[in-house]
Amino acid sequence: MTDSSVPTLSAWAGGEERIAALTARFYQRVPADPVIGPVFANMDPRHAAHVASFIAEVFGGGTPYTDHGGSHSGMIARHLGRALTETQRKRWIELMLETADEVGLPSDPEFRAAFVGYLEWGTRIAVINSQPGVKAPQGNPPMPVWGWGPPGGPYRG
Repeated sequence: MTDSSVPTLSAWAGGEERIAALTARFYQRVPADPVIGPVFANMDPRHAAHVASFIAEVFGGGTPYTDHGGSHSGMIARHLGRALTETQRKRWIELMLETADEVGLPSDPEFRAAFVGYLEWGTRIAVINSQPGVKAPQGNPPMPVWGWGPPGGPYRG
């Protein structure tokens, strides 16, 4: 049973609109970054919007990503064969946190702990799935659902 009086991380962040502002600004900054810029050199112009929908959904903001055909297995597949490094992972997080401050995402410790927890978890999964020889997931793993930190991990029903 969930407490409906507790806002989702998406709502606390300002909803999909604020998350979209975060990803739009983040991906505006990426090309000039010497560490992660090359990773996104041929980025689809819609990438920031897709990532915003994914994060909004993971943070409990409805199903904007899956409503438009996205899936967790699809997101995993986007990272296959990219051979992402730990240095790139750390820089991605650093730049995302700088951008979160820039666009005014909430800075309270509870939100930031959940936000950083998700960034750590998600980027580590991306690095693991990007390594040579990793195969696409079988079936359709559930979308992660990230919250304020209750037990159960990112896959809750």
